[in-house]
Parts: sequence; C-alpha cells; structure tokens
Amino acid sequence: VEAAPRLAQWRVEALPCYTYRKSLPFRIGLWNWYLSVERNKQTCVKLFAENPNSPKNGPPIASFITKLLSLPPNQQTIVHPGIFDKQLKHDGFVWAIDSTVTGRFVIEIEFLDLKVADPSGGEPASIWASRQIKQCSDSTALSSLARMLHEDILTDITINAADGSVRAHRAILATRSPVFRSMFSHDLREKELSTVDISDMSLDACRAFLSYIYGDVSGEEFLANRLALLRAADKYDIDDLREACHESLLEDINMGNVLERLQTAHLYQLPRLKGGCLRFLVDFRKVYEMHDDLNAFLQTADRDLVAEVFHGVLAAW
Repeated sequence: VEAAPRLAQWRVEALPCYTYRKSLPFRIGLWNWYLSVERNKQTCVKLFAENPNSPKNGPPIASFITKLLSLPPNQQTIVHPGIFDKQLKHDGFVWAIDSTVTGRFVIEIEFLDLKVADPSGGEPASIWASRQIKQCSDSTALSSLARMLHEDILTDITINAADGSVRAHRAILATRSPVFRSMFSHDLREKELSTVDISDMSLDACRAFLSYIYGDVSGEEFLANRLALLRAADKYDIDDLREACHESLLEDINMGNVLERLQTAHLYQLPRLKGGCLRFLVDFRKVYEMHDDLNAFLQTADRDLVAEVFHGVLAAW
C-alpha cells in the first residue's frame, strides 16, 4: 500500500471470483491499518486498524472517503458516499460493491479526520489538530509551572515544613486546593504573614507535594512520599492526588505493609484499598502467618476495623 499522511492507495491485480486478498500494514495517524478485498457475488472492501482497542490509543473514530478506481482499459470510478465519525472497532468498515469489477483496480482511502475518545468523557479529539496542539500546550504550560517553582520565579508564599521551608505561588495553590483558596481569600494568619505552616510534613515530602501540584513530580519522588501525600491530599482536599495515592497503595500490598495499609484505608475511607488488604489477609490466608504483627494490630487498631478483620476470617473459616 502506498501511503501519504492522509491518503492510502492499494493496487490490486485482476481478482478472480471466490478470491480473498489482504494488504500489508500501512501507517496513518496513530494506527497500523490493513485493507482487504474479497470477490464473490459482490466485491467487498474492508478497512480495519490493527489492535483498535489497545489501551494506549483506543479505537479510532474515523471520517474518510473510499474509492474503487478501475484501471484501463475498463476504466471507471466507484465512490462510497463517505464515512463520518465512525468508531472502527474489530469489525472495521466493510463496503459491498454490487458493480462488476474486472481487471486491475485501485482501492483508495482518503482520511478526512481521525479522532480518539476523551478518557474523561468529553468530546473526541482530532489527532491532527486539537490533540497535537493541546499536547504541545499542556507540555509547555507544565514545564513553565515547574520552572516557576524550581527557579523561585515571582513566588509570594512561604511553606514551612517540619525541617525547612520552600517558596511557592498562592494563586497556583489556591487553584489546586479549595482549602488554600479559603486561606488566601479571607483575613487569616496565612494571608497576613504570607506563610503556611505544614509542620506534619518533612521538607522532602512537602517538595513532592508541591511538585505534584505544579505537575512536575517524578515517579520515585511520588512513591517515596505516598503516605505523606495522601495525608496532604485529604487535609487540603485535592481529590486527584488522593485517588493517585489510593491507586498506588493498592499495587504493592505485602506482608510487611498490609496492616499499615489497612489502617490507612480505614482512616482515610479508601474502600478499594481496605478490600485489597482484607483479601490479602483472608483469601490468601496471610493472617495465619502474622501472629506477632497481628497481636500488636489487635491491641492498637480501631475496634470497628478489628471487627471487620474478625468477620472476614470467620466468614472464610
């Protein structure tokens, strides 16, 4: 298949009856594509994407014009009315042509647009216009915010952590947290002194917290400070950080941390984390291997949480 950024042409030699042919893959947009043609009572042309439901890109939402061009001496052009904003899943697009096609011909696909679905449920975005522009804009904006934080550009608020302080921007903090916004909008101590005391966080954890707010946190930084970040997310009402911590804490439950995670889940009302910990303890019978740790847990944990563990064990038993 000869392919340009939005155009593909597949030249097919004479196709006898009861014959099926499939093209080699060709790349347009984010996907590898295939064309196939089958001649029976009709000539059927099919266009489909390779792995259209992959988590990375999802099924393409395509708008395109399809043509079948017979080559001389039997020259004719058959044009499909057009496909607009069709989500191409595994079945792809099939065009059944009643006209008799003889000799050599070309199947042409001209893509008018290719879109991907918005994971958050918004309008699909074109990969050739809004998607690329938005990605570029987002990347530039995030790098600029990171520079503002790390290079201390026009900072106007001091965050006092347990073992040091760091400068930030009250407007950005207020945008990300309704608690910060309330602090800076009313005549509170923080507004008057241009300082915020976060004495329950280390300086490293506070820097990770600010890096997340400014869109510049690293994976290692996030993992090293998950519990502190969860506390901060709960305290300052930052839902996306809370959910990010929740997801991350679910991923590496083990015998060394399961009881701590269980108490964390109970304290911050994280039902999926609590369920994951109880499943690890009860369904996988790890509760029977943790005598000393379990005794300490039973003496110090919240009574309702202890009762949940006992009910789970009794139900399994």
